[in-house]
Amino acid sequence: MRLALASAVSLWLIVVTGALVRLTGSGLGCDSWPGCESRSFFPANDAHGVIEFGNRVVAILPLSLTVIVAAAAFSMRGLPPWAAYVAVLVADGTIAQAPLGLITIKTDLHPLMVMSHFLLALVVLGGAVVVAVEAWHATRDGEAAAVPAAVRRLGLVAAGALAILITTGAFVTAAGPHPGDKATIRRMFTFDGTVWLHVRATAVFGLAFLALLVWLTRRRLEHPRLWRAALVAVALLLVQMAVGEWQYRRALPWEIVLVHVALAGAVWAATVALVALLWRSPDPARA
Repeated sequence: MRLALASAVSLWLIVVTGALVRLTGSGLGCDSWPGCESRSFFPANDAHGVIEFGNRVVAILPLSLTVIVAAAAFSMRGLPPWAAYVAVLVADGTIAQAPLGLITIKTDLHPLMVMSHFLLALVVLGGAVVVAVEAWHATRDGEAAAVPAAVRRLGLVAAGALAILITTGAFVTAAGPHPGDKATIRRMFTFDGTVWLHVRATAVFGLAFLALLVWLTRRRLEHPRLWRAALVAVALLLVQMAVGEWQYRRALPWEIVLVHVALAGAVWAATVALVALLWRSPDPARA
């Protein structure tokens, strides 16, 4: 369980360091791969090269942990087989980030490649969170939740809406003042248009999550763990909304945008964990 949790945290960390690369304009800080320079493995005395190479060094942690978790998942007592296969897919997706990152550099940070790189990171993060939840249940002899099917489906709707929200948020960043490299500015959409989509995706997610929160609040004594998980997600979401408004009014300084992206990854992980708990939560009588 601890390895699965560490894997999920490391995948969140690589999302943050990847965002740092983009927001500081360091996307082309290294002109080679896996080394940074064509004549030297390590970066020269250049801040952009150090940031880009640092992201690659940090990537070693999730690469190692996801592979270890995938190998250990099949022998973990109580872990369902499908969760072990999810762990393998998470490891495969994390490994795939390396060649995808190389292609992103070779295409001079084409927006589609940059966003594919980012969104794949969120997909594998979500998968790692699901595996961590299942591993937590396996160590505690968890049972299926006594939650109505309609509520479980509502959780899926909220997670799906959040995925759309984060995707549109990536489009907003791609259309904003942080293209990834100061010398290579290619945007696919206008900033106002992407913000329009992003705000509406936020409304859909907010309504779905609010309905789920109301149901859990009314039954918080029956499902205390689910309710506490929902409160964590709500707290992160409120901070995320405040930071989002702050960055917009401050003309998107990269430091605040970085916090916004970090919180987006945390909200995504917390929401996926909540939905996973809805589907695989301890029975109220055992909680």
